[in-house]
Amino acid sequence: MEILIVAATERELKPSLPLLHELEIDVLVTGVGMVETAFALGEKLTAKHYDLLLNVGIAGSFSSDLTIGDVVEVVQDRLIELGAQNREEFLSIEEMGFGQSLFSSNSIVGTIAPTGLQQVYGITVNTVHGNVVAIEAIRKRLENDLTIESMEGAAVLHAAHKKNTPVVQVRAISNYVEPRDTSRWDIPQAIQNLHEWLRGYLISQQR
Repeated sequence: MEILIVAATERELKPSLPLLHELEIDVLVTGVGMVETAFALGEKLTAKHYDLLLNVGIAGSFSSDLTIGDVVEVVQDRLIELGAQNREEFLSIEEMGFGQSLFSSNSIVGTIAPTGLQQVYGITVNTVHGNVVAIEAIRKRLENDLTIESMEGAAVLHAAHKKNTPVVQVRAISNYVEPRDTSRWDIPQAIQNLHEWLRGYLISQQR
């Protein structure tokens, strides 16, 4: 199986790089944000076909039910800022009739091992939330369709759909979405837990 591991930064993959080299699995570090991700992944998928895209990284959680360090599978992700302001309301790109902002993972049952992880909904943002007013506004807007946020996830799902390639997004929780306080974050623990899951998952795929 030809697998491409996609991450925004090398830091998010660093513990796994020796294993990925040993298993001869391709890696793409895109850079931070949906624009960098879309460009880098578009070039990569034009050059080579893959049986699975596996997007991994860290994320912030809107849900207190998740613990810092938890590893989750994002089965639905949304380009949350793609649309228009209509006075006090937000119009999605779908409501405007100009495109798509909501994407789901499209792994094919029976061909890709299940992740074994809790499944959540995500949003992809250009600016991570760190302001009470903005956080409450996005909670009100999405209600139950909101668990985590990243800066790349939906862009990966979008590219995979364009190329009809199976895709799975897995994130480790490094912080809660709240007024910004990096002293409460634990990026090293999130990355370590992500590595432990990734190691087990990839070894199971090789059997």
